[in-house]
Amino acid sequence: MNVLDEDTKSLWMEAFIPAAARYLGQARADVGVVGAGIAGLSVAYELAARGRSVIVLDRGRIGSGMTARTTAHLATALDDDYKELIRVRGEDCARLYYQSVAAAIDRAQAIQSAEGIDCDFRRVDGFWVLAPETLPSHLDEEFESCRKLGIPVELCSDPTPIHDGGLARSLRFPQQARFHPTKYLAGLAKALHRRGARLYGDTCVETIERGRGEIVLKTSSGEVRVTDVVVATNSPVNLRAAIHTKQAPYRTYVIAAKVPAGSLPDALYWDTLDPYHYVRLQPASADEDIVIVGGEDHKSGEVDDGQARFSALERWTRTRLPNIGQITHRWSGQVLEPMDFTGFVGRSPDEEHVFLVSGDSGQGITNGLVAGLLIADLITVGGNSWEAVYLPERKIFKNITTFISENITPLKNFAEYLGADALASVERLRLGEGRLVRNGLKKIAASRDRQGELRLLSASCTHLGCVVHWNSLEQCWDCPCHGSQFAPDGTALNGPAVSPLAPVEIPPSVQAAE
Repeated sequence: MNVLDEDTKSLWMEAFIPAAARYLGQARADVGVVGAGIAGLSVAYELAARGRSVIVLDRGRIGSGMTARTTAHLATALDDDYKELIRVRGEDCARLYYQSVAAAIDRAQAIQSAEGIDCDFRRVDGFWVLAPETLPSHLDEEFESCRKLGIPVELCSDPTPIHDGGLARSLRFPQQARFHPTKYLAGLAKALHRRGARLYGDTCVETIERGRGEIVLKTSSGEVRVTDVVVATNSPVNLRAAIHTKQAPYRTYVIAAKVPAGSLPDALYWDTLDPYHYVRLQPASADEDIVIVGGEDHKSGEVDDGQARFSALERWTRTRLPNIGQITHRWSGQVLEPMDFTGFVGRSPDEEHVFLVSGDSGQGITNGLVAGLLIADLITVGGNSWEAVYLPERKIFKNITTFISENITPLKNFAEYLGADALASVERLRLGEGRLVRNGLKKIAASRDRQGELRLLSASCTHLGCVVHWNSLEQCWDCPCHGSQFAPDGTALNGPAVSPLAPVEIPPSVQAAE
């Protein structure tokens, strides 16, 4: 199981990748890749193309994790602003970051062409659009920052489709791109099979241990022995705290609707709000396109109002695009926001021959493509010019206020042990509802599924013990501290947690009430 098993289904999930067998037994490879999303399969592809033997293991279906919950913007525009990246990390870092994402988009284009992957890849412009609530100087400062770095950008005064009042100003970033993410991953999986790589689904890597001159990936059904391992699990499952204190999990929401073909210029759009809205097209037929709109982000687990978020997205969209039809898809996903604006891609802190990919922010697809190039270089030639930009072990020297505010979440979370309802309140749980209850000093995660079955679980996340919160939209438990997600039966769906929430025996008095 993975986040595919959450309740909402994205547009991309209609194009499933053929199921891969569950791993059984013992095997050896040069590289083991844990996670089969855009980062994992990109790394595997680059290594297999360089002659390395590769085994890929995923806790769910291949390509069905957070990559299938993205909107697949391939962008050199930075959603946290190049101005801010320069302030926090310096001009050299910002310039290298731009070079890395530009190269990553070029690489995706080259791969889909060389491998014959029909994934609707297209180069498009990207427009960063001034919202009426934002001062025009915001765009001016970003324009000057991009010019200083040598990034192609144009300051425009023509209205875009998502302007709604105020000055019609935007920044145009040329040579952005969009594609269908799961069709692209399906093509990568086929290319990997042709190169002899072995892909396994429904196989959870429970531990990563060092043996004699090798690394052992242990699953419930066997072991894989490798020289190098790449952990590409959205949030790293191999570390307790080294990365998790430097990034924060956020839920984001997406809607999709059909529009007449050609009625909306094919481009990427973002506005300047915080949280911002993001818009793109996906071709559907000769007569129709699908417009995809995301936003309304919040810290994971801090609120449970997904339907209200969808309603707000729909209102925002219909105000600007009144010709859209009925909403066809609604889904949510999770992004991990790094506190100094670039992801964590490279050597895992204090672990030889272990590499990781995390901190995708709102640019997970582009960052996953970067990871393929960067980590393949680290493994095969020992270095890469972008290494310092994404170095996982780096310290947060600036943006300390953000660092402190994001790390207050675990402190607030642990205080919740004192405030839950009494256990008897589970009698009032409705279908599809969950809540935190207590039995003495024990905090319990109680939910009643839509078939009426009551489940009581430990409310302590199996990563670092934070208290999980119910997500009624996705029918899962979210950890607000580091982003773990769990099914109603306790199964871990998303890292960093690997182990399930422990079941709690239902007391006879509650059973009688059932």
